[in-house]
Amino acid sequence: MNGNICALSRGELEALKTELDQAYAAFRSRGVKLDMSRGKPSPDQLDVCNPILTEPFSFKAENGMDGRNYGGLDGLPEMKRYFGELLGIDPARIVIGGNASLTLMYDMMMRLYVFGVGGHAPWRTFDKIKFLCPSPGYDRHFAITQELGFEMIPVRMTENGPDMDEVERLVADPAVKGIWCVPLYSNPQGICCGDDTVKRLGKMKCAAPDFKIFWDNAYGVHHLYGETPLYDIFKACEEGGNPERAYYFFSTSKITFPGGGVSIFATGYGEHDEILKHLGIQTISYDKLNQLRTLKFLKDKPTTMRHMEKMAALLRPKFDTVLDTLERELAGTGLAKWTKPRGGYFVAVDVLPGCAKRVVELAAQAGVKLTAAGATWPLHRDPADSNLRLAPSYPSVGELAQAMELFCLAVKLAAVEKLLNA
Repeated sequence: MNGNICALSRGELEALKTELDQAYAAFRSRGVKLDMSRGKPSPDQLDVCNPILTEPFSFKAENGMDGRNYGGLDGLPEMKRYFGELLGIDPARIVIGGNASLTLMYDMMMRLYVFGVGGHAPWRTFDKIKFLCPSPGYDRHFAITQELGFEMIPVRMTENGPDMDEVERLVADPAVKGIWCVPLYSNPQGICCGDDTVKRLGKMKCAAPDFKIFWDNAYGVHHLYGETPLYDIFKACEEGGNPERAYYFFSTSKITFPGGGVSIFATGYGEHDEILKHLGIQTISYDKLNQLRTLKFLKDKPTTMRHMEKMAALLRPKFDTVLDTLERELAGTGLAKWTKPRGGYFVAVDVLPGCAKRVVELAAQAGVKLTAAGATWPLHRDPADSNLRLAPSYPSVGELAQAMELFCLAVKLAAVEKLLNA
């Protein structure tokens, strides 16, 4: 049924529940076992990257450094130039890390907490630290600030990024020290920050002089339906008179192998050497052999974008399956609304308030594991119990079709149960 289910009479809802119960029981009898809880690349995507493991490469860097040995704390020059070209960042800002940008984010947060930066007091010396968390958002971001005991303040997402009116109001509090931001194809909604949003982040007046933007451009080249431009965050901060405000993070984890990627962070020029000094105590150097073989495979921006189009060709049918099924099964029912991302790895669905946990429960009982309800909010507390994150990347198209059939069935069943109990 695709009419407005919320407008049905009680008798009609009871009849519909009987029909849905029968369909749900029939699905459970299939014995389906699928996991859609995380945005992992599929085996087909990983296979596209296999030449990185087999193509011969020189262990000598262009400056003669032996990639097998110590040295090169901030990364090989050719690797920094590659990321500079790919992302439009001055290589002088860039430091090459290990396989995970999440590690670099955690480390950067710990430096601010333990040591401070730019002559500012360490964050551990303050009675209270607050951090802005655009929500729905990335659960692993929130886990970092939660572990440090920060007060996490949810900020509503708009179609152009975080609600900047709200952000500008909140940063008048000196206890507010920073904001998480996934600027392109946000996790989970697929929202892209507009130029005005980026410029306002760069120039806004913050009571905390050491306010930081953690700019996690994880999906910066993961376009599915055409490229979306992004305003330069460093330019925005410099134009706004705050050249040290942003920390930029990126990795090849979903470009090549999640367990064997190359990550980066980039900073303002003024803090770069200070952060590098701390890094030099933490490690001697990261994996230069992985930098060399990754660069041999990805080569330059044009080669990388051709590679990403191969990835997109594998992902688009899966996103199409999710979006087409949502449209066919839930459009006009009044039970859900969803985003239509142009890239990234996720689709966000908002179901009837108070129903998200029940949808996840029903799906799990029928063999489909979804991301936990509430995971996209700080402390896993979705105030409306309505947001759900769908991760289409890993299952096959056929498996996704089954999973989405069940998902839409669970959305309807959970909603009808709630309406009957109202």
